[in-house]
Amino acid sequence: MPESLTRESGNMPEREPTFATRETRNQLKERYLAVRQTTETLAEPLSPEDQTIQSMPDASPAKWHRAHTTWFFETFLLKSFAANYAVFDEAYNYLFNSYYEAVGERHPRPARGMITRPDAGEVGRYRAHVDEAMIRLMDECPPEAARLIELGLNHEQQHQELLLTDIKHAFSLNPTYPVYQHPERNPAANDSAPKLRWHEIAAGLHTIGHAGQGFGFDNEGPEHSVFLNNAKIANRPVSVGEFLDFIADGGYRRAEFWLSDGWDAVRQNGWEAPAYWQQDGAVWMTYTLYGRRPVREDEPVTHVSFYEAAAYAAWAGKRLPSEAEWEVAARAHAPENGQLPALNPHPRPVVPGFSQDIWEWTGSGYLPYPGFRAAAGAVGEYNGKFMVNQMVLRGRSCATPPGHERLTYRNFFGPAARWQFSGFRLAEDI
Repeated sequence: MPESLTRESGNMPEREPTFATRETRNQLKERYLAVRQTTETLAEPLSPEDQTIQSMPDASPAKWHRAHTTWFFETFLLKSFAANYAVFDEAYNYLFNSYYEAVGERHPRPARGMITRPDAGEVGRYRAHVDEAMIRLMDECPPEAARLIELGLNHEQQHQELLLTDIKHAFSLNPTYPVYQHPERNPAANDSAPKLRWHEIAAGLHTIGHAGQGFGFDNEGPEHSVFLNNAKIANRPVSVGEFLDFIADGGYRRAEFWLSDGWDAVRQNGWEAPAYWQQDGAVWMTYTLYGRRPVREDEPVTHVSFYEAAAYAAWAGKRLPSEAEWEVAARAHAPENGQLPALNPHPRPVVPGFSQDIWEWTGSGYLPYPGFRAAAGAVGEYNGKFMVNQMVLRGRSCATPPGHERLTYRNFFGPAARWQFSGFRLAEDI
């Protein structure tokens, strides 16, 4: 399967950054160092053994995420723009390439957990070597290099999210249920989610897609018109408490609610509840990066597949929104001057709005927008070639770094995927 949240998508801002002033250069350096440090901060609670484990082919070791994002800057920036740059280790082009066919052969993805060498400490030295060279490069580099730096930083932010979701999957298989991070404060009372209300969407032409101002991956554009019928969309995602009602009503045992492929997935995988849930007597428990604990009814249900989301919607007499409906509603109801949501290892209780702590499945297949053109060169390999057998998710999750989310962001996964922080909200025709 492809790699990251947008499958390591490649596109750069249409307006080229310039380096006319020292202030501009310093701002880019500060952003570069901040993003790179965030990766190290996320990896810091992990032991060398934690950083090497690969729990399934769809996941990658934390050490690999740290190395691959570094390889990106070395391969696409330093080798092209830095005079007399000394490559840290030629073997890393094979070990830490992901899916860039134009760059050369690469280590098989399912075997990344077998890469015990370089160890975590050596990967840290690799990162320091590349960072030092990148800081020198940013003193003087052409606009096309600046555009690639911005792409590389957004790419690394994708891997920051993957680092958390991948280690969560690995830790969940450990019978001691390791704690990645202790919560800053004890959870509040387990309340019900806020009352569900509806936003209406008027029939007619609407505009969606990235307009070219600021950064956007190539699959987010171009901006274009879509016709929508009258509809309404929920003002918040479905909660754990609401999903418990679906389970209690035999939702996982009633084929009438499921797509054919979804029902096959239920039977083949033995699904009875969202991923990471286990029943302990009468209590549903879940594994979180804070440790194992009872599920909370006021949190958004998460770690569900598209199939589960669609089945719940059918059970509720509703449907999933299209990605166009989601974006139109989100644009109309986005908070003004809202504070950027923090990066957290676990979703917070659900609240009304479109900036939640879960990626939200839509009913839209992942296809190109009218006029889509993949970015030129190796960095443009990803989005276009994965536009098949995937469903679109919108929004952000608790693990999305602040500032990385956009209303036009198109996440995509296969319909059976459950290890990401994925949930959903409802819609219906009117």
